[in-house]
Amino acid sequence: MTTSPNPSAPARKQLVPSPDHPITVTPATTRVVVRANGRPIADTREALTLREASYPAVQYIPRKDVDMSRLTRTDHQTYCPYKGDASYYSIADLGEAGENVIWTYETPFDAVKPIAGYVAFYPNRVDSIDTSEPLGD
Repeated sequence: MTTSPNPSAPARKQLVPSPDHPITVTPATTRVVVRANGRPIADTREALTLREASYPAVQYIPRKDVDMSRLTRTDHQTYCPYKGDASYYSIADLGEAGENVIWTYETPFDAVKPIAGYVAFYPNRVDSIDTSEPLGD
């Protein structure tokens, strides 16, 4: 299957996870706290953990648990044939170092549909992404 958001743009492949390229989305088992510029920018007990092939796991955080007032949407976009079109945000108080630190799939492909409405942070571009506190039963 191919897809293209712009009819005049070339079609892009849409791939489906498989045993050769597995993707899972599961509820996180820990609280997730993201700090940037010395302050928390996200704090949730409702993160989703996306595991894709051999890549490190990524914590997707619901927007309601992110201080969106510190973010500025950018024009930067990327495309993943397994997840779809990604949009980006910068963390304003980090200046140039905070550009395009956060990504989101607003209308992800069906295989990863649960991450719609969630954002993810590049771990090497924020102070920390703490996942050390287990969720209580």
